[in-house]
Amino acid sequence: MSKDRLSYTLLTDIGFLLLAEGKTLRVRAGGTSMYPSIKPGSVIFIKPLEKDAVPLPGEIIAWKRDSGIVVHRLIKSYKQKGQNFFVTRGDSSPAEDEPVLLEQIAGKVVRVENPEGESVDPGKYINKKPNYTLNRFLVRIISQFYRVKRVFNP
Repeated sequence: MSKDRLSYTLLTDIGFLLLAEGKTLRVRAGGTSMYPSIKPGSVIFIKPLEKDAVPLPGEIIAWKRDSGIVVHRLIKSYKQKGQNFFVTRGDSSPAEDEPVLLEQIAGKVVRVENPEGESVDPGKYINKKPNYTLNRFLVRIISQFYRVKRVFNP
């Protein structure tokens, strides 16, 4: 395991422990899967779920997986064989994530600051019906723009 991967794993584990203790995490978003609700470089605040609370569709939740943490929008939940399953999807992701159990949910996003450090109005990231196709298109356009910009400004 590389030193960077080990550091990332250690920080992720510490983050999960802090959430389990009831602390709110402040994390910098690194990907584009939640664009435009959460832009890369934004700071998100993840608060643990309250005791016996169940997240609602439209909320952005953080859940655990082997490689770290995923922050995506909850789109639906269902019960099967006595267990509750939760299905998430990034606002610009091509497909839904695999269902997760309540025990895998580390918390929910309660605040977002844009990359400039300004607080984002919750109405801009609590959106129950994202336009996935449009969002993926916007991510592609923006990615191409930055590639061209790097060519001319090395």
